[in-house]
Amino acid sequence: MATKTAATATQRNKAEKNPILFERTPALTTAITNYCPGCLHGITQRLVAENLEKLGITGTTVGVSPVGCSVIAYEFYACDMVQAAHGRAPAVATGLKRAHPENTVFTYQGDGDLASIGMAETIHAATRGENITVIFINNAIYGMTGGQMAPTSLPGQVTQTSPYGRDVKTAGYPIRVCELLSSLDGVAFLQRVTVDTPSNVRKAAKAIRKGFEYQRDGLGFSLIEVVSTCPTNWGMTPYAALEWLRENMLPYYPLGVYKDCKAGE
Repeated sequence: MATKTAATATQRNKAEKNPILFERTPALTTAITNYCPGCLHGITQRLVAENLEKLGITGTTVGVSPVGCSVIAYEFYACDMVQAAHGRAPAVATGLKRAHPENTVFTYQGDGDLASIGMAETIHAATRGENITVIFINNAIYGMTGGQMAPTSLPGQVTQTSPYGRDVKTAGYPIRVCELLSSLDGVAFLQRVTVDTPSNVRKAAKAIRKGFEYQRDGLGFSLIEVVSTCPTNWGMTPYAALEWLRENMLPYYPLGVYKDCKAGE
């Protein structure tokens, strides 16, 4: 007994000297991530989960994940999840929110999904002011399907379907989603963030929290765009991908708030 007591005291002393500074949020499951090394999906999904936990809404939240790298997001979130067809997440989320307005409903979508096959669903959900929150990952490429040119691929960007670089004369210019949606009356909140540094991670966390709070307050459609990387399909190391994001993507997709109904913007 004395030995057991001594061992317990030793463990307690170690814990006091080495307090837990970082651990898994309960809003995430224990599933092992399947994202590629250096992918920023993992950071963003954790920020979403942390906000669900902090706001105390995990048990009353329904997430919608369509086709893309987020296709198995239901493996990672501890809240209810619904799978949607490619591009149809806003439509599915609309049905869920209208059927259960007391629940928090969010979509988690990539650029190929949201800004291409799902552009109509995105725009119409936004202009109707559907009271949902959209988490939009912009990594300028189709990630899951092999690296094709996306609606957000930059001018001159090399992809599997633009081996000589995106030619704006034939493929057009990249779509800036926040700027496009900012003119719609039904939109309550739009912000573009990134998660490449600790400082930017904190800003992204606040933006995601605001998106959920605006939905809680019944203010309408919110979208948080996260400028991200895709080291695998960009053909870069994780570090080089972050540098490419800063040097090429952020100038084309400036960070900031594009609409905030509370601020009158």
